[in-house]
This record gives sequence, structure tokens and C-alpha cells, in this order.
Amino acid sequence: MEFNLQKTENNARAGILKLAHGEVQTPVFMPVGTQASVKALDFNDLLSLNAQIILANTYHLYLRPSELVIKELGGLHSFSKFPKNFLTDSGGFQAFSLNSNVKVTEDGILFKSHIDGSKHFFSPQKVLDIQYCLNSDIMMILDDLVGLPASKERVLESINRTTKWAKSAIDYHNLKKHNVLEQGGILTNHIFAIVQGGIDRELREASARDLTCLGDFDGYAIGGLSVGETNREMYEVLDYTTPLLPRDKPRYLMGVGTPKDIIEGIARGVDMFDCVMPTRNARNGTIFTHSGKIAIKSPRFKLDRRPLDPQCSCYTCINHSRAYLHHLFRAGEMSYFRLASIHNLSYYLNLTRNAREAILQGKFAEFYRDFYRQIEE
Repeated sequence: MEFNLQKTENNARAGILKLAHGEVQTPVFMPVGTQASVKALDFNDLLSLNAQIILANTYHLYLRPSELVIKELGGLHSFSKFPKNFLTDSGGFQAFSLNSNVKVTEDGILFKSHIDGSKHFFSPQKVLDIQYCLNSDIMMILDDLVGLPASKERVLESINRTTKWAKSAIDYHNLKKHNVLEQGGILTNHIFAIVQGGIDRELREASARDLTCLGDFDGYAIGGLSVGETNREMYEVLDYTTPLLPRDKPRYLMGVGTPKDIIEGIARGVDMFDCVMPTRNARNGTIFTHSGKIAIKSPRFKLDRRPLDPQCSCYTCINHSRAYLHHLFRAGEMSYFRLASIHNLSYYLNLTRNAREAILQGKFAEFYRDFYRQIEE
């Protein structure tokens, strides 16, 4: 994997990430396609939005239809017909979110399927084997995610376990690369480590130090945020964590978040983002615009001829009015989900694209001010 840093402005960065299924221009937002599908959209919609990389869920695809089925059908790209890049997570977040069905041990995570109650065990090696079958372009290692607030003892346990699992994962991955190379091939699956540590500066620094000392990771994620802390606390963590990560490797803030969170993350040196918010909020009637959020179910949009966002040129805004989207939502029409999701994803994707362009032009500070000016007017 190759990551070229093109331009910086203070801590904000613009780069190009070269993967097997195309270049990814950073900063980048990755739509969430949990089941190898972004809800309400197909691969043509994603291509029309120029999504360069999407996120799929290792845990869910392992359970249904299974990684072996997807491997038999040619991997995620052939299975879904999305030809660009996939990032797959590790299952660590599911251990956190489904904690009533989960037991974390020193060797991995034992969980009960939320589908049928069957028991499964994810070790650092097992998680990678699943992702090799999926043939994702970027694979996340298994980590021990802790919700906040949490005791210092529990967070310390988390970073120690995450580092131990990271060592197992990178050794296993390097052996896999060696074996593939000996057989005349090239492994195109890349591996990211995940920094934990809650909101404790000392523990974040320890986690970042331990993981970077292991070497060989293709990129580094910042995990364990947006899980109960305040926005201010999250931004402070980013302030002191991103400078600890290698300058020449991509930095990924996992599961975050609002447009403000993304802008603040970019300002602090983050390159990659994902979140279910644009599509989930779209389905629930919340639309993101340059001037802030609107609730499309509100009666005030019943006769509104304007597009969802006058500054947007997505398919939905070019062709349909707020009044029409209001009608579709109130009537429960399925076409609403697609049209609203197209718009919200377009907003998020353009937010990171425009931030990137501003960095390249040396105008990110101005872009940052304009973003807040518009949403506060």
C-alpha cells in the first residue's frame, strides 16, 4: 500500500492512498455498507456519488452469509459488484455493542450470534482469516473496545490486550504475505492497528507508542471514541493522539461522526472517517444541509419547492423538491429512503472532498470558518 502526503495546512492533511481497487483521495468519508450493501442504495448509486471506499462489517458477514460463501463468489467486490475499495472492521465494536452476548478473554472474544444464539470465537488470527476470505482492501485488527466512562484499570487492561492482539495479528499477517510471495503472488490486503486508551492521555500515548513500535502496519486507527465522552473530550484526545502516529501512514477515526466532528478531525490531522449517521438519519427523516440539519417531516416543507440543499448538485436535489421528499416520508414510500440517503451521503462525501481541495489550495482555515458561519446563520 502506498500513501502519498500531498499538502498540509497546520495539522490538516491531503493525500492519496493507493489500493488494489483504485486510489482514495484523503480526507475521505467512507459510507457504511454493513452487509456489503449501503442501506437503500446499490453499487450504481455509490459509483454516481464517486464513493472511493466503503466499509463492510466482518462480524455480520461472517454470520450471514459467511465469509466462505463470499470467497466462493469471488470476494466482496465480485459479490456486491462494487468495484472500488472495501475496508472491513474487526468485530471489536460488536463485542462492545452486543456486550450481553459477549465474553472477552486474553485470547480473543467469545460471542453468541444475535441471529440464532450459536457460539463463536474471534481470535486475532481468526478475524484476519475471515477478512482474507472477504478480500477487503483494508483489514482492521481485533481490538478491545471500552465504553466510557470507564475506570483507569479497565482502560489499561484494554490497551494491553489490544497491543497483545496487535502483535499476534501483525506476525500472522507478515507470515501470510511471505507465503503468498513465495507462491509468486502479492497480498493486496492491508492491515491497520487501532489505538485505544479512552480519554486518558497517558494511556493513549502508551497505546500509540506500543503499536507504532510493533512496526509494519499500513495505517493506524483511533478507536474508542464517540462511545460516551463529550465532543470536547474527543477533540482533546485527537489533539494529543494524532501527532503520535506516523506522518507517512493514513490515520482513521473510527465511527465518527457528525459533520462538525469530521471537520474538527480533519483540522487535527485525521485522514479517514466512517459513520452510519448520514444514511441512518436520512431514513429517520433528518437531512444534512450546508446551513444545518432539517427535519423533512415538518409541515413547513409541505409546499416547499426548493431542493433539500440549494448548494447541493446530487441527483435528489437536481430532480426533487423538499415538498416531494416530505410527501414520500409522510407516505412511507420506499423511494424516500434512497433519495434521502443519496443526498446525505453526497453531503458527507462533498464535505471531505471540499476540505481536501481547501487544504491543497492552502485555504483550509477559511473553509473551516465558512463551515461554521453557514451552519450558525
